[in-house]
Formats: sequence, structure tokens, C-alpha cells
Amino acid sequence: MREQFASWAAAHTGLKSLNPRDLQQRLAAFNAHRLRPGLPNDNWRRELRAELELRELEGEYVENERRAVSAMLAELPGDPDAFMQWFEALRETGPGQNDALFPWLASQASMDAMRWFLTQEIGGEAGFDDLVALTQVRLPVQPKLELARNYWDEMGRGREDDMHGRMLEHVAEELGLHATPEATVWESLALANLMAALAATRRYTYLSVGALGVIELTAPGRVAQVNQGLQRLGVSATGRRYFQLHAGLDIRHAEAWNREVIRPLVSADPALIRPIAEGALLRLRCGAACFERYRRELGVIAA
Repeated sequence: MREQFASWAAAHTGLKSLNPRDLQQRLAAFNAHRLRPGLPNDNWRRELRAELELRELEGEYVENERRAVSAMLAELPGDPDAFMQWFEALRETGPGQNDALFPWLASQASMDAMRWFLTQEIGGEAGFDDLVALTQVRLPVQPKLELARNYWDEMGRGREDDMHGRMLEHVAEELGLHATPEATVWESLALANLMAALAATRRYTYLSVGALGVIELTAPGRVAQVNQGLQRLGVSATGRRYFQLHAGLDIRHAEAWNREVIRPLVSADPALIRPIAEGALLRLRCGAACFERYRRELGVIAA
């Protein structure tokens, strides 16, 4: 694994030299390596040099994405109250919202189509619990406490079977899904790579706050429709539990995240409005690209 890790860096010749799939496959492998617990070894200097090259590649990717949303921030409110209205409106107006994919999954998708869709989603899952844990480091007390509460919910409040990650595993087990980076479209890998980059890089901390917050804000309607589709296809309550839970829980999480995390941060320092907004738009834009690719693969016609 360490030799492979070094080879990824040795092959790095810049963002422009890589096609999107090669870029996201490489970043996915990097994230799998850097976030996995390891052991001391004699090659740490070589690994550090390899990591530096891959972090540079990751930085180029994130900065390219930031440039892509810059025009969407041109009329961003500078007042905290007006900003909160802008942020909450992303539930309806943000990129990818009300996509035709999800009503189709609820009412028309076959089991094969649903299995393909869920394989992509699981293959691109970055681990919300870990993202929250990485983001909360050294945040002010009030936001930090809310992220801790959110993390505790993700961890099933101390019960293994109630951990949200375990619930997603139950979906995969019941439907016989085998998600791998090779079987995952690059747009889904890109979404996971973006979230990992924002959470694991301290200069992007407030972008991560916005990206995580907008997930809580926008997810409930989508997961409710996925749950409807799974129920229509005869998937058990255990297999659907992840989606059933998030259809309601994320509404409460979004309310608490906006009240306890985002509003206190931007009220204390309005300069944080832009990075939080930017993170939200980055996440929504990547999500919209996933939905478009999924529709194309599944033959869903956009409204």
C-alpha cells in the first residue's frame, strides 16, 4: 500500500494533465490512505513527500471548483440576518434542488436502477460522522457543541446498530451492493473527495461548515423519495431505515445547525459569510453534477 501511495504522487503532473476520472480516482485513493489509521514506519519522509504532491493536486482541484462558483456569490448578502435567509432559501433555489431524478426513483425506478443508484451513492459516501469530527476542531464553543450533538446522533448515541454508517451497510447487505471506486462514476467520487478536502484542510474549515450544513438542509426531501422507491420495490424496514430516519432527523439537524452553528459564526464575524456560502454552493454544485450523470445513465428525462 505504501509503495502504491508513493506511485500516485510520482505520477502527478498537474490537474490539466488528468482527465476527470483519473483525477478523482487518484484523489479517492489518496483519501482512503490518509484517513486510514496507520503505524509508524521508516518510510515516513517518503510518504510525507508523496502526500505533499497529492495535497497540491487536491488543492488545485478545490481551487478550480471555487472559481466555478464565484459568479454565484456576486450578490451574496453581507448582513447576517439577510444571509441566513439566503442560506435557507438554498433548499429550493440551490443547484440540483428539485431534480427530476428523485420523483422518478420514488415512482418508476426498477430494482436494477435503484441498485445502481445506491451503489453510486455508497461508493461516493465520505462519512458524515468523520467529516463532522474533522471540521469541529478548535471551533468556538457554541458551534462545537452542536457539531458534537450531531456527531453523537451519527454514532447512534452509543449504540452500534443505530450508527448511521451501519444503517447504510444494512442497505448494501440487503440489496447485495458492492460499491468500489472502480464501479463508481467520477462525479460521485468528486463529491466525496471535495467533502474530504474541505473537512481535512484547515484553510477550508468554514467552507466545510457550509457544505455540511447545506447537506442537512437539502437532504430530507431526497431521502424521503428514495425511501418511497425502496418501499415500493419491497425493501424491508431494516433495509430502508437509513432513509426513513434521515427524512425526519435531518430537518431537525438543519434547524439546529442554522441556529447553533452558522448564525453564531456569521454574527460574530460577518467575514465568514462568504466562505460558508461558498462551501454550500460547492457541495450543491457537485451534487447537481451527480444527479445529472445519474439521470443520463438511467435514462431519466429532466423536467
